[in-house]
Amino acid sequence: MTTTRWLAEYAWLPEHAEPTPDVLIEVEDGRITAVTPLLGAHGPDAGVEVYADSVALPGLTLPGLANVHSHAFHRALRGRTHGGRGDFWTWRDQMYGVADRLDPDTYLALARAVYAEMALAGVTCVGEFHYLHHRPGGGAYDDPNEMGAALVEAAAHAGIRLTLLDTCYLTSTVDGQALTGPQRRFGDGDATRWAQRAEAFQPTDSHVRVGAAVHSVRAVPADQLSTVAEWAGQRQAPLHVHLSEQPAENDECRAVHGRSPTGLLAEHGVLGPNTTAVHTTHPTSADLTVLADSGTGVCLCPTTERDLADGIGPARLMADAGIRLSLGSDSHAVVDLFEEARAVELDERLRTRRRGHFTPVDLVTAAGSAGHAALGWADAGRIAVGERADLVTVRLDSARTAGVPPVGAFFAASAADVTQVVVDGRLVVAEGRHLRVDVAAELSAAIEAVTLS
Repeated sequence: MTTTRWLAEYAWLPEHAEPTPDVLIEVEDGRITAVTPLLGAHGPDAGVEVYADSVALPGLTLPGLANVHSHAFHRALRGRTHGGRGDFWTWRDQMYGVADRLDPDTYLALARAVYAEMALAGVTCVGEFHYLHHRPGGGAYDDPNEMGAALVEAAAHAGIRLTLLDTCYLTSTVDGQALTGPQRRFGDGDATRWAQRAEAFQPTDSHVRVGAAVHSVRAVPADQLSTVAEWAGQRQAPLHVHLSEQPAENDECRAVHGRSPTGLLAEHGVLGPNTTAVHTTHPTSADLTVLADSGTGVCLCPTTERDLADGIGPARLMADAGIRLSLGSDSHAVVDLFEEARAVELDERLRTRRRGHFTPVDLVTAAGSAGHAALGWADAGRIAVGERADLVTVRLDSARTAGVPPVGAFFAASAADVTQVVVDGRLVVAEGRHLRVDVAAELSAAIEAVTLS
C-alpha cells in the first residue's frame, strides 16, 4: 500500500483556534493515517522522520469544504437575472425556463462543469437538491431516474463526492394546487410514487450517497410529509427541506394549516438529527426552539439569500440555541464557500449592527465537518487520523491574502486562491487548474445550450 505524504506550510487541525505551521499529513488508500506537527519536533530525540518524498503545500491547507445545498442547473442563470426589479417569485419564472430546456445529456454537461467549478473552489462534496426528474410535460424517461444518473456521472467526472437528495415535489402551493407548466417535470403524482421511484435508484459508485428532500411545505401536502420522512428514516439517510425562505411561505402555511412551516414539519415527523432545514430565513423564536429540540440542522446560503432579496436569517440565535450550521451555494450566483462562510458573520453584523459573532473555527466547522455530516459523510471535513483525505490548499501570497495571517484566511481568501484540492486522496486540482475539466470552456458551452440569450 502506497503512502502519500503532504507537508503543509499551515494546516487547520480540529479544535485548534488557528492554523498549525509545518504539518506532515500521511495518506493511505484515501484515508489520513498520520498528522504530525513538525515545528519543534526536529532533533535526535524528536522521533519524527521528515520524508524526502513529501509534497510541499505552500499556503494554508484546510479540510475539504462541503457545499450542502445545490441546484446545479441554476448556474445557467448567473448574470441573467440581475437587470431589473423583482423578487424570488419573478426570478423563479426565469429558472423554470431553464429547467424546461434540459435533458439528460445537456444536464450531464452542465452539472459536470458546475461541479468542476466547485472543485476549483475547494468543494469536495456537494448536496444536490434534485427535483428535475421527468421529461418536459411530466412524462417519465425510459429510466425514471435518468436525470439523477446524469448528476451522479457529472460528479464522478468532476472528481467530487455527491449526496443526491431526491426531492419530493407534488403541488405548487400550500393549499395543494396542481403543478403546471415546467413544474410538471418535478412531480411523481404522490409521495408513494415518489418513494417507489427513489427506491429504484441505487447507484453503487463509491462517490455517491442518496438521501431525500421535501421541497417545501408548498410542494408536499401535509398528509404526505410523513411518507418522505419515513423513507429517509428507514435508511438513516439525510433528509433536507427548504424552510421559511420567504415571509409569504410562513403566511400561507399559517392560513392553510394554522401553524408555521416548522410546526407543520414537526407534527409530521420531518424534523430530527438527520434533517437539515435550508435557509430558515424567517423563523419565529418558537420555531428555533423546535428545531433545536429536534436536533435539526440549518444550511445557510447567504449569497443566494441576498441575491434573491430573501432577507438575513438569525444565524447567531440559531447557534446559541444549539442548532448546527452548514453552508450552501444554492443557486450558484456565487460558487465560493469562503464568501458563504464570512457572510454568516458579516450579515449578522448588518442584522445586529455589532461585530464579532462567529470565530474562524466556527466558520471552518460550518464549511467543513458540519457540512459533510449534514450530507451523510460523517468521516470527512477534518484533518485528522481516520478521516477521508480531503485537503484544500489556499495560497497566502495573492493580492487578496498577502500580509493576512493564516487565521484570517476565511475573511480574505476567495475561491480563486485555491491552488490544490485532494479528494479521497486523489489530486483533482493542481496549481489552480482542474486536472480533467476545462471549466470555463465547458461552462460556456453547457450554458449556451440551455439558455435563450
